[in-house]
Amino acid sequence: MPRPRKPASPFRYFNSSPEVIRLVVMMYVRFPLSLRNVEDLLFERGIDISHETVRHWWNRFGPMFAADVRRQRVSRMKGFRQWKWHLDEVYVKINGEMHYLWRAVDQEGEVLESYVTKTRDKKAALRFIKKALRRHGSPTEITTDGLRSYRAAMTELGNAEKQEVGRWANNRVENSHLPFRRRERAMLRFRQMKSLQKFASVHANVHNHFNLERHLIDRQTYKTRRSAALAEWQNLMA
Repeated sequence: MPRPRKPASPFRYFNSSPEVIRLVVMMYVRFPLSLRNVEDLLFERGIDISHETVRHWWNRFGPMFAADVRRQRVSRMKGFRQWKWHLDEVYVKINGEMHYLWRAVDQEGEVLESYVTKTRDKKAALRFIKKALRRHGSPTEITTDGLRSYRAAMTELGNAEKQEVGRWANNRVENSHLPFRRRERAMLRFRQMKSLQKFASVHANVHNHFNLERHLIDRQTYKTRRSAALAEWQNLMA
C-alpha cells in the first residue's frame, strides 16, 4: 500500500524562510504600515527585501494564513451558545465611487464576516446575512442599525424576531471599523472592489487572531495570551 504523500509546502519555491514570510505578512496586514515602511523596518533587522516583495507575499500568503486562522476559529465558535451578532455597513470609496463594506461582529468584538457590495439594498443585505449564517451558524440575537434593508432581509429569512434595533446598541460593530479605517488610510485607499474584498477578509482574520482584549485582563495574562497567539501564528501552514 503506497504511503500517503505529505502536502507540498507553499513556501517551497521561495528563497526566504517561512518565518520571514509570516513576519512580513503579519507586519503589513496587522499594523497601519505602508509597503515601504515594512521594507525599512525589516532592513533595520538585517532582512533586505523590496517593497514589491512585501506586496507579492501578502497577496500570495495573506489569504492562505487568514483561511487557516478562520477554520480554527469557526470550528471552536460553532458550539458556542448565546451568540450575539452585530451587523453594520461602512462607506468605502474606490476610484471616487462609493461602495459598502458589510461586517458581522460577535459580542466579543471579533469580525465574523466581511462582504463588499456596490449597493446596500435588500438584495445585498440578504447575500451578506446568508453568507454569514452559512459559515458560522445561527446566533440567538442580531443587532443592527435602522437600515430597512436589514428588516426586509431578516423577514425573508424568518429571523425577524431575532433582530434588535436601538440607540447605541450597535457600538460594538461601530468600534470594530476603526482598525480597518486606520489601515485604509495607510494604504491610500483601494483601487479595485476585488482588492478591497480580499484585504478586508484577510485583515479581519489577522485582527481577530491578535485581539487579546488587553483592557480587560491583567498584564501577566495578556503576556501569556500574546505569546500563545504569536506561537500559533508562527505555526501556520507548517
